[in-house]
Amino acid sequence: MANRPVQKETSRRPHFLQFNNLACETAGGKVIFATDEWFAPARNLLKRDPPEFIATAFTEYGKWMDGWETRRKRIPGHDWCIIQLGVPGIIHGFDVDTSFFTGNYAPYTSIQAACLDQMPSFTLEGDRTGMAASPSQFKAVEQLNSDSWEELVPITKLKPGYSESCHNYLNVTYPHRVTHIRINIYPGIGRADNMGDGWESARRLDRPKVLKVDEKGILQVPGFEWAILRLGHPGIISKIEVDTNHFKGNFPDSCQIEACCLTPDEENNLIRNQWCSDKTPKWRILLPPHKLKAHHRHMFSGESVVQCGPVTHVRLVIAPDGGVSRLRLWGRPVSNNMTRPQQISKL
Repeated sequence: MANRPVQKETSRRPHFLQFNNLACETAGGKVIFATDEWFAPARNLLKRDPPEFIATAFTEYGKWMDGWETRRKRIPGHDWCIIQLGVPGIIHGFDVDTSFFTGNYAPYTSIQAACLDQMPSFTLEGDRTGMAASPSQFKAVEQLNSDSWEELVPITKLKPGYSESCHNYLNVTYPHRVTHIRINIYPGIGRADNMGDGWESARRLDRPKVLKVDEKGILQVPGFEWAILRLGHPGIISKIEVDTNHFKGNFPDSCQIEACCLTPDEENNLIRNQWCSDKTPKWRILLPPHKLKAHHRHMFSGESVVQCGPVTHVRLVIAPDGGVSRLRLWGRPVSNNMTRPQQISKL
């Protein structure tokens, strides 16, 4: 395991470290929700003292760790927790400290924030090692709509908890009062190894001889290519990643993402008819047309993503042609009851 990092005074230390730690437990900060705390509870995040490593310390669930550690993700979604700041204020930056988490650190994080008029009535009490959020706790936290909170830190890669890399300093420019933050941690989000590790369509031959663009700079072409994907679980999508990694001279000019809600029988019928049928789904816009860049990870959230309710399928439309290495859709799973046929016509 890693040795205890020695904090050195260097010119590279970010300026925000001079300010107060608004989330510290001694200031009254507390974790009011966490999806999972199997190996180590989220409240450890708020300790005043530096994290420590005790080689001989174990719990009935595994190695004792002085931090927040969830079980390995084996269900849809990702893990997250909500922290109520001890002192509301303006946030200038974060130190996401992965000390001693070397082979088991979260590879990516993002952070959201909100200023709530009223403090939530629920909280987490006691030692929650080996526990996960209950259905009633999930239902209670849904009232906060935290998945739509302002994004202070987009999905960002973290470094392992060795002494030279454990402090992940994240600067923030957000001049508004904050009372709560939501920390999201993600399993390994791998990028494509090469162009063969993605989807690439053939070059279309019906493009105009002279290309023109609209006011947004998007090429005006007659044709496009598309691919339909079934979600691993019905859900409400709030964040989208379109990655054109490795596609430099052959990336699509633009993309659009549509969504719909289908039953298994409806899907089977459409597949048999190659998605050409009198019952073709009414696709709803999830992501309006966006200009794409070469070899670039495009992230969309907030107002960029249209809220169109629970969906089961998405259609990625690229124009005029090209390659996309990864498409990722983050959101909140919903029960199958919310996607029944009688509700589809209302969407």
